[in-house]
Amino acid sequence: MQVDELLERYKAGERMFRAVNLIGVDLRGVDLSEAILVRANLQDTSFINANLTQVNFREAKLMGVDLSDANLMEANLIGANLTNAKFDRCDLTGSNLRGSSSKLVSLTQANLTDANLTEANLAEANFVGANLTNATLIRTNLMKANLTGAVLEGANLTNVILRESLLEGANLINATLSGALLISANFTDADMSRVTMIGADLSDANLSGVNLRAANVSWTTLRGANLSRARLYRTKLSWSNLSGANLIEAVLLDTRLDHANMRDVDIRGAILPDRRE
Repeated sequence: MQVDELLERYKAGERMFRAVNLIGVDLRGVDLSEAILVRANLQDTSFINANLTQVNFREAKLMGVDLSDANLMEANLIGANLTNAKFDRCDLTGSNLRGSSSKLVSLTQANLTDANLTEANLAEANFVGANLTNATLIRTNLMKANLTGAVLEGANLTNVILRESLLEGANLINATLSGALLISANFTDADMSRVTMIGADLSDANLSGVNLRAANVSWTTLRGANLSRARLYRTKLSWSNLSGANLIEAVLLDTRLDHANMRDVDIRGAILPDRRE
C-alpha cells in the first residue's frame, strides 16, 4: 500500500490497516488516531508530530521509527518491536507497552504518566527527563537504562531490573521497588522518600545524597552500597544487609536497624539513631 492510498482510505472513514507494509515512508504530522495497525511493518517510518491517539500498534514492527513530539495517548504498543525507535517528547499518557521489545529506544522528556510497561525490554533505553508518574513497570528490564532526572513518583517497579542503570536526581517518591534488582545502579541525589523497597538487591549501588525519608527498605541487600550523606530519617532497615556499606555523614535519626547486618560499615561522621545533639 502507498502512503496516499492509506491516507485516502483513512479520510473516507476506514480504520483497519492490519499488517500494512510502509517501510521508511514520511508520515510527519498526519492524523491516524484510532487506526488499527496491528502487525504492521513501519520500520524507519517518520511519525514526527503525528496524532496517533488510541492507535493499535500491537505486535507492529517499529524499529528505527521516529515518533518525536507525536501524540500516542492510550496507544496500544503491546508486543511491538521498538528497537532504536525515537519517542523524544512524545505523549504516551495511558499507553500500553507491555511485553514490547524496546532495546536502545529513546524516550527523553516523554510523558509516560499512567503507562503500562510491564515485562517490556527497555535495556539501555534513554529516559532522561521523562515523566513516568504512576507508571507500571513490573518485571520490566531497564538494565543500563538512563533515567537521569526522570519522574517516577508513585510508579510500580516491583521486580524491575535496574542493574547498572543511571537514576541520578530522579524522583521516586512513593514508588514501589520491592524485589527489584538494583545492583550497581546510580541513585545519586535521587528523592526516594516513602519508597517501598522490601527485599530488593542494592549491592554496590550508589545512593550518595539520596533522600530515603520514611522509606521501607527492610529485608534488603545493601552490601557495599554507597550511602554517604544519605538522609535516612525514620527509614526502616530492619533485617537488611549493610555489610561493607559506606554511611559516612549519613543521617539516621529514628532509623530502624533491628537485626540489620552492620558488619564493617563505615559510619564516620554519621548521625546515628541513639545520638543526641
